[in-house]
Amino acid sequence: MKDKSPAQPPSDSELDRFDRAIIDLLAQDGRMSVTDLAAQIGLSKTPTQVRLKRLVDQGYILGFRAVTNLAKLGLDHVAFTEVKLSDTRENALRDFNAAVRRIPEVEECHLIASSFDYLLKVRTTDIRRYRYVLGEKISSLPHVASTSTFVAMETILDHDR
Repeated sequence: MKDKSPAQPPSDSELDRFDRAIIDLLAQDGRMSVTDLAAQIGLSKTPTQVRLKRLVDQGYILGFRAVTNLAKLGLDHVAFTEVKLSDTRENALRDFNAAVRRIPEVEECHLIASSFDYLLKVRTTDIRRYRYVLGEKISSLPHVASTSTFVAMETILDHDR
């Protein structure tokens, strides 16, 4: 068995406890300074910076963002929309995927193995705005055959909030 020296960084599939700790801590507080991060994981600042850069470069950490209070911003209406397509061949899926990304109210879009094809999470100011987004934007996406909507009454758990 080949012994890896501490200077050799782990491959993409071999995150060690320090890498996992960096990811976990930054997921909780993306504004944590490298000095504080280093102190919490038990390494000095320079190796922590090197590890952090590698985690970003290798795509483990995709970015940093502010978590906003969407209710205060007037964006607390959430609806989940099932979308059934008239065509599910690769070109149709690619067309739909490209088009749905251009609708800012669509917060999430998942290809689903079910009786429908996509599940969208749509965030708007109110039901009137949602009705507009559904009628004018979602329903006019390529290959949309039908939609069905479920309005969230209350969010119990959302890891991004």
